[in-house]
Amino acid sequence: MQQDEVIVRFNKVSFEYGHNKPILNEADFSIRRGTKIALMGQNGAGKSTIFQLITPTGQAKILHLDSGAISTADNLTVATAPQVIPRNQMQLSIREFFEKCFSKKIYDIDPRIDAVLEVVNLKASHDKTIKSFSGGQQARLLLASALIQNPDLLLLDEPTNNLDKSGIAHLTKFLVDYKKTCIIISHDAEFLNAFTQGVLYLDIFNRKVEQYMGNYLNVVEEIKIRLERERKKNVRLEKDIENRKEQANFFAQKGGHMRDVARKMREKIEELEGEAVDVRSEDKTIRNFIIPCQDEISGQLLKLTLISIIKNHKIVNKKVDVTLKKNERLLLTGPNGIGKTTLLEKLAAGNAKGEHITDGVHVGYYRQDFSTLNFEDTVYDSLTSAIKDTVDWNMTKEKLRSIASGFLIDEHLLRTKIGSLSEGQKGLVSFARLVLQKPGLLILDEPTNHINFRHIPVIASALDKYTGAMILVSHVPEFVKQIRIDKILDLEKI
Repeated sequence: MQQDEVIVRFNKVSFEYGHNKPILNEADFSIRRGTKIALMGQNGAGKSTIFQLITPTGQAKILHLDSGAISTADNLTVATAPQVIPRNQMQLSIREFFEKCFSKKIYDIDPRIDAVLEVVNLKASHDKTIKSFSGGQQARLLLASALIQNPDLLLLDEPTNNLDKSGIAHLTKFLVDYKKTCIIISHDAEFLNAFTQGVLYLDIFNRKVEQYMGNYLNVVEEIKIRLERERKKNVRLEKDIENRKEQANFFAQKGGHMRDVARKMREKIEELEGEAVDVRSEDKTIRNFIIPCQDEISGQLLKLTLISIIKNHKIVNKKVDVTLKKNERLLLTGPNGIGKTTLLEKLAAGNAKGEHITDGVHVGYYRQDFSTLNFEDTVYDSLTSAIKDTVDWNMTKEKLRSIASGFLIDEHLLRTKIGSLSEGQKGLVSFARLVLQKPGLLILDEPTNHINFRHIPVIASALDKYTGAMILVSHVPEFVKQIRIDKILDLEKI
């Protein structure tokens, strides 16, 4: 097989996902064997849809292409590591989870599982359930589920979500050494720049795919320069058109031969207007927001005296002495799998052994897998239920819609079921709920996962201004640096 062989080609593909939801408009690009490509585009542009169209299970969608064709190399095998493990697979054992990766029964599945778990730096019993793994460990399982298929083309959708620093380093090294073809969706620029050789840029405005070669940061700068060049061209055209319109109006009023001159000038104006480029603005960013703190709370809000962690695959109880008052923040740290998420779950539920939350304190819990949301609720119902959990019964529908709008939740999304949202949209709904809940204690588990990087400074600012007590887990140092932290509890060192 030739290394420069084209294994996937989109030939002027136009595709509409559902009613009146265009994704691609004459998309034209190709993927060569052995290359590692980043797929860029704004939230909702359709990056994950491109993945679906490439995969064998998505081939049925080709029947619904409006025009064009998608061709792949003969016998091409494709495997995808999606953003999250489906909720209906959480009760599966490791063995059952990997068995679902194949259409036929694999009789030597156990040694294959051991080999692929070693690649992703994870050790686990094959009888252990998926639900018992941390978010970071589940991210590694997602990668392993794709690798065990030994595909010709590997598709990774936000693979660094939930991974700690060592997990990202391990994944980066793996991809640098990886010999096969790979397409990656990620917002982590440093991660992408370590191994990508080109970029596919899906433009949400014209629905076309632009293809660039080179490392990620250079391509991003090239795109930025091109967009600025387009903006400047439009400014020059607008000035020229305005001047010509004034002259055409002047000549039209003169009558006679001057009217012919005015007519020709208007024809030239129409020609110039056709040369204008549709200026592609950046993603819309959520509005600045405040998470109000519960009224009339004071003194000690939380006390921790005993916590359970996981060391050498065993649960170990450790004594601690942690208290939180109003306007105090605790950063909870430690590697994937040590028990951070489990501790936060118990705190939010109020059933941790050595934990006491002052009576009457409302807890706002941002959970990384969004399982605190009812996926059958519409977004509007979910936001309304957040109000019912507070003492504020004076919230008007107009005010609720205004808050939702600040998180880019429009009327269409308000009528959409939570389960139909993208992971990033679920995150924004979760933040809108926190604003409505007015918690006295805020518990946040990886709140930047799936979130567009343009929203992250806004979220960090809101958390930094929050006046209640806060417990934060985050593996993103740049995000944590933007928030005042008063105390750190490192579960690996206690």
